[in-house]
Amino acid sequence: MIYEIRVYEAEEGRAQAMRTRFKEHVVPRLPQHGIELIGVFEAPAEDGRLTYLTRFKSEDDRTKAWAAFGADNEWRQIKAASEVNGPLLKKQTVSVLSPAVAGLLLG
Repeated sequence: MIYEIRVYEAEEGRAQAMRTRFKEHVVPRLPQHGIELIGVFEAPAEDGRLTYLTRFKSEDDRTKAWAAFGADNEWRQIKAASEVNGPLLKKQTVSVLSPAVAGLLLG
């Protein structure tokens, strides 16, 4: 299994819009593209960050899933409409992880 942690940092004053778009439009689309969402975490509102954890069977599956998500025409339209007054996302950090010890996952 491959795990991925993504941290989104919103543009100044755009954190709530970024979080709303994520919850209403991104979360429902992830499974359609083979992206298993494990958890979503928010920092304090004034921090402007949103962190989420996903899981994939392999690196190849991860690559294909994000390519499919990025090519989703409906998502592209939603993204464009939500950014008519400028981008919501200032910075994105992606960390790809594999379990260090087999079978040692909690929960």
